[in-house]
Amino acid sequence: MTQITRIGFRWMMIAFFLAISSSVLAQENSDFQDSPPDPAAATLTLIADGFRRPLGYVSADDGTGRMFVMEQGGVIWIVQDDERLPEPFMDVSDKISPDALGNGYSERGLLGLVFHPAFAENGTFYINYTDLYGNTVIARYLVSPDDANRGDESSEAILMQVAQPFANHNGGHIAFGPDGYLYIALGDGGAAGDPLGAGQDTSVLLGKILRIDVDNADAGGYTIPSDNPFVGQEDFAAEIWLYGVRNPWRFSFDRLTGDLYVADVGQNQWEEVNFVPAGQAGANLGWNIYEATHAYSGAPAPSDMVLPIAEYAHNLGISVTGGFVYRGEAIADWQGAYLYGDFGSGMIWAAYRDASGDWNDLVILDSITSISSFGQDEAGELYVVDYNGGIYRFSPNS
Repeated sequence: MTQITRIGFRWMMIAFFLAISSSVLAQENSDFQDSPPDPAAATLTLIADGFRRPLGYVSADDGTGRMFVMEQGGVIWIVQDDERLPEPFMDVSDKISPDALGNGYSERGLLGLVFHPAFAENGTFYINYTDLYGNTVIARYLVSPDDANRGDESSEAILMQVAQPFANHNGGHIAFGPDGYLYIALGDGGAAGDPLGAGQDTSVLLGKILRIDVDNADAGGYTIPSDNPFVGQEDFAAEIWLYGVRNPWRFSFDRLTGDLYVADVGQNQWEEVNFVPAGQAGANLGWNIYEATHAYSGAPAPSDMVLPIAEYAHNLGISVTGGFVYRGEAIADWQGAYLYGDFGSGMIWAAYRDASGDWNDLVILDSITSISSFGQDEAGELYVVDYNGGIYRFSPNS
């Protein structure tokens, strides 16, 4: 190759990498906002009600437009075209902790539901529930071969069981990541203040978000991805993806960027939302050394601790509920904003990055709901689940 050709080739490669870098930067900066999301851009519209203590509104992402309402007591309903179908999709109430079936307060029950990314082909879905003894169970189910609107209750295959030392802080959320792996949120096991030290104890599964491979299962029902951050490390459970959480009540992946958002319920004074960039493994979110950005246990903070992007004190709410980054088309002004709320106050915030890349948040709605969860449909439109029985859609103000 002549010197002129080599020089030309070098400049061509420089231009190529600059173009890639510019594209990456453009994608990274695509959600930076010159102005905050407009709270007046949308309102909540009731689309379905009459549910008993609903905890989730989940899409099968199978092209049917169906949404699935998960009730704490173990019943799952289908909503299609804003109408509830007359028969439940599945009823596993006979497997659920008895205290989740009554009218009293309980953090147990049917806590998580997710459909396999290839559900349209394989009919597989997963639930997270606390069993008759209060222990966490992750189970796989199949849709009925005779009825696409009915889960086969006899098809249960248990993938994971985790003993729960107390009745609270079970976590419960499950979701597939952009990588096709199943992520599982487990709280610190309960009581108050993390008496067992589970959040920072990397040898146990409590106080963590786990990552497992359900498509290449061994006899135990799953395998561990080889690129999990602590595979082969002494004193680390290989399932761990991140640690240092108290009671993560809903996490989600940005469907555009793959970034992970984790809402973690606080202890005495502070609720928090954490941001983990796509692909960043092994993050320590700080509990119980810190509660949000505030020292809690008195132990020294590790150098790699990740601080939350948003927090609020208990004068504004009592229990954070994580939502989603808005990626729908109906409310253009909210593009790229992460919505989350509070179970007690019903306030809903939007967290967003300004033009400088700094995180900000603002109250987007002051709703009347006891926000137990958020939902996202196939088109990226968002919903709010009211623990009192209603499902609401974020609708643009005309």
